[in-house]
Amino acid sequence: MNPTPSISRRNLLAGGAAAAGTALLPSWPAAAAEPSGPAPRRRALQLGISSYSYWHFRTAKVSIESVIAKTAALGVAGVDILHRQMDIPERAPLTSDHRVYLQSLKRHAFRHGVDLICLSIHQDFVDPSADFRRKEVDHTLKCIEIAAALGIPCIRLNSGRWNTIASFDNLMKARGEEPILPGHTEDEGFKWCQDCIEQCLPKAAECGVLLALENHWGLTRTPEGLLRLVNAINSPWLGALMDTGNFLEDPYPKLTAIAPKTVFVQAKTYHGGGEWYTLDLDYVRVAKILADANYTGYVSLEMEGKEHADTAVPKSIEMLRRAFGI
Repeated sequence: MNPTPSISRRNLLAGGAAAAGTALLPSWPAAAAEPSGPAPRRRALQLGISSYSYWHFRTAKVSIESVIAKTAALGVAGVDILHRQMDIPERAPLTSDHRVYLQSLKRHAFRHGVDLICLSIHQDFVDPSADFRRKEVDHTLKCIEIAAALGIPCIRLNSGRWNTIASFDNLMKARGEEPILPGHTEDEGFKWCQDCIEQCLPKAAECGVLLALENHWGLTRTPEGLLRLVNAINSPWLGALMDTGNFLEDPYPKLTAIAPKTVFVQAKTYHGGGEWYTLDLDYVRVAKILADANYTGYVSLEMEGKEHADTAVPKSIEMLRRAFGI
């Protein structure tokens, strides 16, 4: 948003404004005729915490309700919900009981003064089976409905991957690189993924939920792969999700490349050593990359270290506050 320059009281009265602080539309002649005055102050970014910071799939689930309460206690604005961490079956159709649960989460967040800012889902659009891809599209459409029910304005998408390395632990040992499925091509994978995302866009627009495609494993593990999809689809309901920890080598030029298309940021930290790897990320440098791209949205912490979250998350939040000047 570009704030309207300040104007005089006389012109405000002439324009029919109720008070000197009333915002005017940029097209009004009175606003255009006045000197621009001092540059408006840049809006500060907002921090969030991903519920994933408290649960890395290796222990009993940490409830979303407890993450909301912990986030409020830290004075952080929002919670980014990991779909698999919710108390509803990931792949089951939504029932009336599930909808009651969603409404209770929404109420719980509101009463704690916390916004629900993203729903991070798991889906895979890279598969030669049209039936498989159709099920993944249906799953994504259901997740859009979940986000809308919670008042969440965006969901995290993956491209999906070839799954020629079945184990995620082994995929991480391979630095996220895996062979293409025999008998197929990378171009086919991009076509499948693009077709699936395009099928989800009408529902996203209807519900007002932005699709944020992450630089995750698979087709989007490189900036070129991520931008190939975002640019080819070119929809106002699709943007990039920047995960600061998913470019394992030489990350800063790659983060710079995707920054102009970024609509949501997940910021990795690794206290106690990473679950799969550890990166020494310079968040002052990341903050400058985002500022240069005029990014003014949320930065959601994903603490992926082995240290207990109750100590690692507060340390991570303080570091991000210093780095981003919040």
